[in-house]
Parts: sequence; C-alpha cells; structure tokens
Amino acid sequence: MEAAVSKSRKFVIRDWLMSYIFLLPAFGFFLVFVAYPMLRGIYISFFDYSLRNFDFIGFDNYVSLFHNETFLKSMRNTILLVVIAVPIVIVFSIFVAVNIYKMKEFSRSFFRGVFYLPAVSSVVSITVVWGWIYHPNYGILNYLTGMLGFEPISWLGDTRTALLAIIAVLITTSVGQPIILYVASLGNIPTSYIEAAEIDRATPWQIFLKIVWPMLMPTNLYVIVITTINTFQCFALIQLLTSGGPVYSTSTVMYGVYEQAFLLGHFGLASAMGILLAIVIGIISTIQFKYFGSDVEY
Repeated sequence: MEAAVSKSRKFVIRDWLMSYIFLLPAFGFFLVFVAYPMLRGIYISFFDYSLRNFDFIGFDNYVSLFHNETFLKSMRNTILLVVIAVPIVIVFSIFVAVNIYKMKEFSRSFFRGVFYLPAVSSVVSITVVWGWIYHPNYGILNYLTGMLGFEPISWLGDTRTALLAIIAVLITTSVGQPIILYVASLGNIPTSYIEAAEIDRATPWQIFLKIVWPMLMPTNLYVIVITTINTFQCFALIQLLTSGGPVYSTSTVMYGVYEQAFLLGHFGLASAMGILLAIVIGIISTIQFKYFGSDVEY
C-alpha cells in the first residue's frame, strides 16, 4: 500500500515538474519581450531622457503632459476614435453576422470570405487604397460626390473631415474578425430556444434581446475588449494617411509616442505617454470585464 502511494506521489511530482518545464520557454519570452520593456519604460518615464541627457526629474514628464495641448488633443482624438468606432464595429458586425447566418452554406462562406479579407490583408495595402479613394483630385469619393453636385473635398487635408475619414477606414478594417466570431457563436445557440419563442409569438427584436444577445455575451466580451484595445493602439493608419495632421487633428496617443520618441528624441516623455495610455486601457478593460463579464459563464 505504501509503495503504491509513494509511486503515485512520484508521478504527481514528475507531472508538476514537467508542467513548469514546458512553461519555461513562454515565461522566458514574456520576461524578455513584455515584462522587461514595460518595467524599463516605467523607469525611463521618470527621466529627461534624450540623445544628450539622462537626468532624473521624477513626475515632471507626467505633469508636463497634462499641460501639453498637443497631448491633450491626441488623447481627445483617441477617445473619439474609441467612442465612435467601437460601437459601430459591434453593431455592424452583429447585424451582418445575423444576416449571413440565415443564408445557405455557399452564400454564407462567400460573404464570410468577403468580410474577412480586410482582416488578413496588409494594413499598408488597405491604407494605400483608401489614400487613392480619398485623393482630392482623382479619388473616387470626390468623383461620386461630384456626380451629386458637391465640390471636391480634401478629406484627409481638412480638419473637419480628416478624423472622420480615419474612423471610416478603421471601421472597415476592424469588422472582419468580429463578423466571423459572431457567425460561429450564432451556430452554438440551440434552435429550440428560438422555435419556442416563435411559438409564443415573440417578435424578432424580442428574440434577439432575450435569447440571442445573452447567448452572445462571451463573444461580446471578447470582441468589445479586443476592439477597444486595438482602437486605442491605432497607429499605422494615422502614420500612412495623415501623419497626425492637419494641425494634429488626427494625432493619437500612439502616434504621439512615436513622434516624441523617434522623430524628436524625447524618450522619457514618450515613455510617460505610453504608461498613461496603458493605465487608461487597463481601467477601461477592467470596467468592460466587470460590466459585460458578469453574465458570462466560463
């Protein structure tokens, strides 16, 4: 009996050791490529760190950011991107997914491919195409609006339209993955629930609110959190289409980090901006988990 217990303990200890051995490579990558850069960024944010200086200045970088109009404008633009783009992506994705799910298998596969294509395409390629669409002289958008009698508009060169133009591109590049996830999640909803509701003469809107929406809650949580984080980190579109212009009307915090660090050489200030952005993303993600995760069963 004691021999059997001893043998069982050996197997447990061996499995325990093997588990940690398999985790070591991933843990090593996490330490080198995530933990160390993050801690180094926090450390640098307390210094006047440039190509010539490395002086400890405490919280001065953080204090100066709240008196920097360019940073405040970038933060406002970033929040506008999130507030406008994320709800549109969620609502549009669910609307498209519900309609695709009702189609026959061939049509469903075709439209899933069409909407997923931007998600797997290069951001640079998509941005170049949108640059042509928005071009003030030979862009197709001005051609179409001209047919309706409107004057040509410099969509990316006008402070009134530049941010909206960026939001439109951001939405088109963000809906592919959510649509695929929602179509897959709709397939997991038991049809008996919907058939029972239809027998009780529930309207399509009531079926969506009382059955479909609650059953999609795990997907909603994932899509909302990931879309919000990706929108906060939007950079490539800004860099390629407007470089933050005109007059910082499309500059975001991520673009500001790039500009301060790699164009102006203010690494300490750029690190402080990155830390503040990480704090904002952490707070909003926590709120989203608390609100949308309350009804999720794991």
